[in-house]
Amino acid sequence: MATKASASPSTYSPSTRRRKQERPNIKDPDWVRSDGRGFHQCRPAFLRTGAVNAAAGSAYAEFGNTKVIVSVFGPRESKKAMMYSDIGRLNCNISYTTFATSIRGQGSDHKEYSSMLHKALEGAIILESFPKTTVDVFALVLESGGSDLPVVISCASLALADAGIMMYDLVAAVSVSCLGTNLIIDPVLEEESYQDGSLMITFMPSRNEVTQMTITGEWSTQKIHEAMELCLDACSKLRTIMSSCLKEAAFASNE
Repeated sequence: MATKASASPSTYSPSTRRRKQERPNIKDPDWVRSDGRGFHQCRPAFLRTGAVNAAAGSAYAEFGNTKVIVSVFGPRESKKAMMYSDIGRLNCNISYTTFATSIRGQGSDHKEYSSMLHKALEGAIILESFPKTTVDVFALVLESGGSDLPVVISCASLALADAGIMMYDLVAAVSVSCLGTNLIIDPVLEEESYQDGSLMITFMPSRNEVTQMTITGEWSTQKIHEAMELCLDACSKLRTIMSSCLKEAAFASNE
């Protein structure tokens, strides 16, 4: 039976202390974000586990207009011939529904996204806990509203925990877009379409360990440090929300 993490979405924006927000330097000096958020303000996050009864574990995530569902199956005996291994295998796949975006062909980098999901999660899973077997992670983007991959990674981490897969820590993911001289956290689709560059971090806060960082575009060293600080701060707060989701689901199942 599906259990909701909370009645309303939770916010996890990074601290703005000691950070000065600059005026947008795009086309219009009075430009503001379409949803009214500040440059360093994340979208409210709604999370719940147990979204797919047939799966070993599952989770649903809704960050603004970005909606994702992830199912985890296994561990199961690997179908591929393998040499003996003391560690298990992780298989990841990301797909989009045909109605996920109004632009046909959007999300065509499924293989690349799947590979990035695998890289983000592999370092967090204790693969030695299921030797000679495979865990399958299937992510489906129901609606593409921007920052799709970070939402998928965070949701997949929650689904793995729901499935009882042993992990070093939950993995939270956040991205930042560079627009002119400004950094925009948790960008929506429109903002991603005209960004000058992007930076994404996947992070295990309790271990203070980054499992993946990707950068596109040209960045100054100062801007990279600022973007990393924003992402790491937001990841730590998102991880707290994810942990609360698991605790509330466990409490509800025991009632």
